[in-house]
Amino acid sequence: MIYNEKVMEHFQNPRNVGVIKDADGVGEVGNPVCGDMMTFYIKVKNNRIADVKFQTFGCGAAIAVSSMVSEMTKGKTLEEAMKITNKSVAKGLGGLPKNKLHCSNLGADALHKAIEDFKEKQKAKRKISDSKMDVKPVIVNCPYCDGPLNGFEEICQKCQVELENCPQCGKPMKKGVQECPHCGAKR
Repeated sequence: MIYNEKVMEHFQNPRNVGVIKDADGVGEVGNPVCGDMMTFYIKVKNNRIADVKFQTFGCGAAIAVSSMVSEMTKGKTLEEAMKITNKSVAKGLGGLPKNKLHCSNLGADALHKAIEDFKEKQKAKRKISDSKMDVKPVIVNCPYCDGPLNGFEEICQKCQVELENCPQCGKPMKKGVQECPHCGAKR
């Protein structure tokens, strides 16, 4: 198998090899026929890929492709990185033998999966954030005069009744009473 100088350079001195432990997105692909496996890790800041690392198990072309994809990706917006194709990777390497072109597919696919993983995580974070915003504060009033109670107060400021929380429902009740006016729990 004859590889050109650029492929050999990226194979012998691959760029951006490693793992990003707190990666914003991770994409993994494999080819069961040839046994190649690629995992890409990305760190995103302001919609740009600030850092990218990869781990590849495979032939020289697979390693060179991973290295080239990582170089083509750094600093790109997510949209620009999604436009990286197997053809642009092979072109960036100055060409690949026909029987190794599938490696360039793996590199682009692994990158795209990492970006998709990042986007899914962002959606999940937004859903959690949105659901927290939907929570309405519970307003508690004195059960005896309907005056507002700000948090747990031992004495209602309006009617001066001494209060304690019901051990059953947790709502305020007059200290020493035998039955909660909210839930009817007896002492």
